[in-house]
Amino acid sequence: MGQEITVSQFDQRNFEDFYQKLKLETRLLGQLVKNNGCSSKSPVAGFEVEAWLLDQQMLPAPLNESYLEALNDPMASQELAKFNIELNNNPVALSGDAFSRLYQQLEQTWVNACVQAENMDLHLLMIGTLPTMQQDSLNLNNMSDMNRYRALNEQILRARGKPIHLDITGNEHLRFDHHDVMLESATTSFQIHTQIPLAIAHHYYNASIIASAAVIAISANAPYLFGKDLWAESRIPLFEQAIETGGYAGAAHGPIRRVSFGSDYARLSIMECFTENLEHFPVLLPTAFDAPADEFSHLRLHNGTIWRWNRPLLGFDDNGTPHIRVEHRIPPAGPTIIDSIANAAFYYGLATNLSADIANNGLPFPFAQAKDNFYQAARFGLKTQITWYDNHKHHINELIENELLTRAESGLQSLGIDQNDIDGFLGIIHQRNANKQNGSNWQRQFIKHNNTDFKAMTRQYLDNQKTGNPVAEWGLD
Repeated sequence: MGQEITVSQFDQRNFEDFYQKLKLETRLLGQLVKNNGCSSKSPVAGFEVEAWLLDQQMLPAPLNESYLEALNDPMASQELAKFNIELNNNPVALSGDAFSRLYQQLEQTWVNACVQAENMDLHLLMIGTLPTMQQDSLNLNNMSDMNRYRALNEQILRARGKPIHLDITGNEHLRFDHHDVMLESATTSFQIHTQIPLAIAHHYYNASIIASAAVIAISANAPYLFGKDLWAESRIPLFEQAIETGGYAGAAHGPIRRVSFGSDYARLSIMECFTENLEHFPVLLPTAFDAPADEFSHLRLHNGTIWRWNRPLLGFDDNGTPHIRVEHRIPPAGPTIIDSIANAAFYYGLATNLSADIANNGLPFPFAQAKDNFYQAARFGLKTQITWYDNHKHHINELIENELLTRAESGLQSLGIDQNDIDGFLGIIHQRNANKQNGSNWQRQFIKHNNTDFKAMTRQYLDNQKTGNPVAEWGLD
C-alpha cells in the first residue's frame, strides 16, 4: 500500500498546499518527459510478493510487527493487515540468467521467512485470497500500526460518505456491507516491476494492458472468498470494491475510479497517466515533504493512492536520474516461488513482444476490448474466450498455446535472456496451460472432492507449496 507518512490527521489547508506542490511537480515531470530527461537504461526487473501469516488452525495470525522484528530483513515489511507481510527483491537487469537469479533471491528470502514463522509456531502462505478468512477478522484492531493506513481508511470513507458495499457475482453470489478499508487486506498479489527506457514507456504500458488477460487467466489463484466460489481471480472485484471511490465531482461508480483497469491506453506519452492523476483524482494523503520539487515526493505519494492494475511509477537510478517503471499488479501471490517467477517470465516476454509490435504497427484493438478481455479472463480463467488481433474470439488456453507462448519466447530472446531460462520458466507456463491447472482450478477441484473443507484445503495447499513443485503437478492428496 506504499510509503509511510508522518501524520494521519489533515485540515483543508493541508489539501490545498499539497495540491499546489503536486501541480508543480507534475509540470516539472512533464518538462522532463518532453525533453527526454528520464532514464534510457535497459530494462530492469523487480517484484513485490505479499504473504499471509497463519496459525496452526490455518487462520490469519495478526502478528506481523513481532514477526518482522524477529525476522530483521530489510526486504520484508508490513502490509495493511497485521496478518500480511510483503517481501521484495534487489532489482535485476532483464538479460542473461535474470529469472534464475530472481528465483534464487526469492527462494532464499522465502526460506528464511518461513523458518522464522516456524520459530513462532506460525506458517507463511502465498495465495491470492485466503480460503479460511472470515469477515470478522477484517477489523481495525487488525490494521497495521502505521499512519498511512489510518489516514487512508479515514479519507476513503470520508470521500465515499457511506459503508463499503461488496457485491460479487460469480459461481455464487457474495453481498454485504463493510465499514472500513480492511477488506483490501483479503487480497495478496505478486506485483511485477519493469524499469523501461522513457522512449518506449507508453508502448510497454499499453502492451501490459493487452497482456493482462492472458496473465490473469494463467495465474489465477483466488476463487474463494468468505466461503463463496466467485471468480477465478476474485482479488480483482474485491480490491476494486474495497477501495472504491471516484475522481473529482464523481461518485464512487463514476467513469474514473482509484482502483481500475485504467481509462485508456497512453496514446503519445506515459505522461498522460500522471496528468490524469492530477486532473481527475483528489488528494487523499496531503502530508507535507520538505524536499525539492525534483524529488517528486508529492507526485509519487499521490500516484501511490491510485491503483491501476497496470500502474506507471516514477523512481530514480543510482545516479539520481529519474526513471519510469510499470508495475504489473495482475498476478496473485503463489502458488509457489517457481510458479511466481514463471508468471513473471511469461509477462516480461509477452509485454516485450507486444510492445515492439505496437511501436511498429500501432494498437491492435480498442482499449474497451482489452478491458473486456481482462475482466472476462479474471472471472472465467482458462475457460474464457477473448477477442484478439484478428477481431475473432479465441479460447484463451488455445491462444496461449498457439501464439502467446511463442510471443513470450520471442520477447525474452530479444532481451537477451538465456535459452535455458526461457525453456525452463516458460515450460512451467506451458505445463500449467496444457494441464489446465492453475491455483484456482486446483482449489476448486479440492473443494469438489472434499466437502467444502476450506481448512483441509489450506493445509494441503500449504504442504504442496512447501514441496516447491509447480501447481500444474499438484495432486489432491
